[in-house]
Amino acid sequence: MHEFASDPPIEERVGDRLRERGETVAVAEGCTGGLVGALLTSVPGASDYLDRVVVPYDYDALRDLLAVSRETLDSHGAVSEPAVGETARGIRDTADATWGVSTSGVAGPGGGSEETPVGTVLVGVAYAAPWGTGESETTVARYEFDGDRDAVREQGARQALRDLSETVAARED
Repeated sequence: MHEFASDPPIEERVGDRLRERGETVAVAEGCTGGLVGALLTSVPGASDYLDRVVVPYDYDALRDLLAVSRETLDSHGAVSEPAVGETARGIRDTADATWGVSTSGVAGPGGGSEETPVGTVLVGVAYAAPWGTGESETTVARYEFDGDRDAVREQGARQALRDLSETVAARED
């Protein structure tokens, strides 16, 4: 699981940044199936900033654990910007964390479509600003990765951590 790692690995850099800021993150993973959590927990002291990792892999789990709406899932599906945004906000809010990260996609080898080919990964990052500021926000980005199932999952997990790191850094400015 280190084929796409940088030096120092993104999991160390984002962990250091969250620890320095005294912030927490919670993760909800679909297609990455726990790899974001595995990367985060590979760093000693991750309990300083990692609240929880859940892997809601079907519609019922998304609704039950994270309150992703039936309407969103019916209209757009789980691999969609609306669902990934709701999932990031849902994990952030149910954990009462500063940050929520979500992933969804099509890792393959099957399951893709013309609109959502194999290799598609969506990453959501939700920030919880202090109450009353109106500055809470959620971003969702879409990526297409090459490779087999394992390669797509690792690239998606590392991209989720890069997106988190970049969004945290942008809040420092």
